[in-house]
Amino acid sequence: MTVNEEYEEAHRRFIETHMEGRSGERRGRLARGHNFAEKLFLQNVWWPLFGSFEHLHPEYEVYDWNRKSQFIDFAYLPPQGMFAIECDGFQSHVKDMDREKFSYSLNRDTFLTGMGWKMIHFSFDDVQNRPEICIMLLKHVLGTHMIRGRHNVGSLFILSAERDILRFAFHAGGRVSPKDLSDHFRISFRTARKRLQSLSAKGMLNPIERGVQIRYYELNDRAIEHL
Repeated sequence: MTVNEEYEEAHRRFIETHMEGRSGERRGRLARGHNFAEKLFLQNVWWPLFGSFEHLHPEYEVYDWNRKSQFIDFAYLPPQGMFAIECDGFQSHVKDMDREKFSYSLNRDTFLTGMGWKMIHFSFDDVQNRPEICIMLLKHVLGTHMIRGRHNVGSLFILSAERDILRFAFHAGGRVSPKDLSDHFRISFRTARKRLQSLSAKGMLNPIERGVQIRYYELNDRAIEHL
């Protein structure tokens, strides 16, 4: 399975899972609202960064100060906080917005901020043409709320999906192979190997070789600090 095929399959399951868990207007909004811009954000920005849709909710319902129902493009709800992500097109979000809608948009963001949400906005132009900027900014925002490394690596952070791998390795006796990861999380062998290599590069796992090949990865004391 190629990287693109893996993404397409994961995206299909992601939307199907949320559709099955919804009814009424919440289901209808997902069917109508998850369009080209939102799909492109997942493909160009989210998937390259996370390789997973864990804790992500498309077309997520929130309420304003009048209990009026609104939908944000994506809600990212890891244990570390609440993040509202919007993909804003110039035509629909700025050019065609009158003064009343503009004021409401600002007030809604301020209200949600007061309710504990971290508001994140990306332009459609950047999502489509400059996704590397979106990835950099998303890392910058989310990094302050993730588990940070120590030992002179203050800019290092462990993503939620990576922490789950560390926990799995711990419960598996401290050792994990790409096949173990692939079977447990139902991801491709290639993706499992890349995630283990990433954690190894961050100093969380030690690669154990047999001959010229890495057979498995082993937790070290640094990783255990972050479980």
